[in-house]
Amino acid sequence: GLKYIFFWIVDGTDGSDVQQTPILWEMEGRSTTMQCKHTKGAGYNQMYWYRQKPGETMELIVFTVMNKKDDEHDFGDFKTGKFSASRPDGDSGTFTVNNLEPEDKGLYFCAVSQHSETDTAES
Repeated sequence: GLKYIFFWIVDGTDGSDVQQTPILWEMEGRSTTMQCKHTKGAGYNQMYWYRQKPGETMELIVFTVMNKKDDEHDFGDFKTGKFSASRPDGDSGTFTVNNLEPEDKGLYFCAVSQHSETDTAES
């Protein structure tokens, strides 16, 4: 029979400023893409995607910044082709899990943060 992979995605803030795809079911071997949108403003140009597997601690999979190409985002140890991310504009992003397997099951969520080059220069 067909196997389905279950994803549960939660908001990375108090929920009022960041919206995500709520629940995903997808067949094994396929890929699935999650959306994240926020209304916190253009200064929040950094987006993080986390995963928490059942019974394990949370781990950061990718750190995305606006205006980078999709293959330039920082996947760290996860740069294996298993995951991909896009950052089409300042208030949205996507995260894709490719070639789904049972061990991809888990809690995924995005968070956004603000960054300014001038922060350190201001007194």
